[in-house]
Amino acid sequence: MASLRRFLQKYLYGVGLTLGRTADPKDIERFMRRLHPIETEHGLVRYGGDRDGGYLIPDDLEGITACFSPGVSSIAQFEEDIAARGIKCFLADASVIAPPVQNALFDFEPKYLGPVSGGKFISLDDWVDLKAPGESEFILQMDIEKAEYGVLLSSSRETLRKFRIIVIEFHKLANIYDRLGLDLVSLAFSRLLQDFAVVHIHPNNHSQIVRYKHFETPATSEFTFLRKDRISNPRPAKVFPHPLDRNNVPKRRDVPLPQCWYQAQ
Repeated sequence: MASLRRFLQKYLYGVGLTLGRTADPKDIERFMRRLHPIETEHGLVRYGGDRDGGYLIPDDLEGITACFSPGVSSIAQFEEDIAARGIKCFLADASVIAPPVQNALFDFEPKYLGPVSGGKFISLDDWVDLKAPGESEFILQMDIEKAEYGVLLSSSRETLRKFRIIVIEFHKLANIYDRLGLDLVSLAFSRLLQDFAVVHIHPNNHSQIVRYKHFETPATSEFTFLRKDRISNPRPAKVFPHPLDRNNVPKRRDVPLPQCWYQAQ
């Protein structure tokens, strides 16, 4: 029995679930409804190319002073596109010795973004204070492989509000089917929803859809947020995928956003 339980735990973890108590479907529905994307007066534009590392963001970049981009991989086209507008880009990752490309507007910190500073880790609050003290109106583009939840929960509201646009790839989203998982994921999103609205969701087709009852959840998805004070005419976004969306992995089957994640009617 113990070996069977370990097998099930390993399998379920691989698809984003845990062997805990399942969440109330009404709570799951309420959580999803809070994240229904909206359209605003700022249309979406694509930065970062047509593959993984490309994101849709609101066309509201005038006055942006810096981009913070933790999680450096072999692709930095998003940061290059932002830098092409004359915006300085701060990058951080302890797993590499340098960004994949050189750019005069890149500033690299060889640390992981984490909940607290120490050793190989730096918190978002400390990183922002170190690199852009007294400034605001930033972009945050974060893909840090499940560490996003701890970073959001530990970051101050004051620091988060310094960002105008936030793009985060959220992992293990199907943990919302577990009661404890839903509580933890909801807390992280709630930190953002105080001051930001979801303006786009794009499933990463590297992962698949996880189903529970009538719900369908992409295991990994890219969320784009815009600070609410930049929005004066919100309305439900009803067209998914967006015409500018592209598959993260070109040769893999597309993963469309399920209707339970947006207001289809």
